[in-house]
Amino acid sequence: MISLMSPRKKLRGLMLDIFGKAAMWLWMKSTRMTVDGEEKYWKLRETGKPVILLVWHRKIFLVPYFFRRRGIMPLISLSRDGEIAARIMDDWGYKILRGSGSHMIKSAWLEMKKELLAGGAVLIVPDGPRGPDRNLKLGCIKLATETGAVLLPWSFTAYRKKILKSWDRFLMFYPFTKVAAVYGRPIEVSRGLSVEAMEIERRRIEKIMVAFDAEIDRYFE
Repeated sequence: MISLMSPRKKLRGLMLDIFGKAAMWLWMKSTRMTVDGEEKYWKLRETGKPVILLVWHRKIFLVPYFFRRRGIMPLISLSRDGEIAARIMDDWGYKILRGSGSHMIKSAWLEMKKELLAGGAVLIVPDGPRGPDRNLKLGCIKLATETGAVLLPWSFTAYRKKILKSWDRFLMFYPFTKVAAVYGRPIEVSRGLSVEAMEIERRRIEKIMVAFDAEIDRYFE
């Protein structure tokens, strides 16, 4: 098959493959990381319960490194930022799935359902890739009610951090700082909800996610 990728994109991809993983690995390894609540995740996994990990777009910086080698299926957007994430996460033990959170590709949706019905874990950015910031889209609720998966919020913060001037106030941190990665409480969603009931759940879970993220932001205060 003839590649339609431009030489510039090929070079960028090659640079990410060569240097991206190494830079990410060294950056993350330099931190002093605390992990809270991870027993909730492993308990669900050990019992075979399907899990949908929910991470706001502003908190995805740590994701590629933190969730590596767990066989998780992350839904990664087709954007340029998504391409960077996919390149870094490649060969790190992920079942990478490319698609859009706002316009769900049918094949991606079916793959996530198949993974969850088999007792697997999927990672979704429910406000990405273009926001609005911390506005939870309905897709994760629909996926949970169709598969019986548990929603599990996750977030992180850092002692020395940098908040970018982006639509989501993207959070990064400096090397050699303290980092806290925290799991929230598992959220059960009833099977077979109506459209109206799913919207009620969407608003409820959005409030939980926003409050949880705000709590984590205060972790080192």
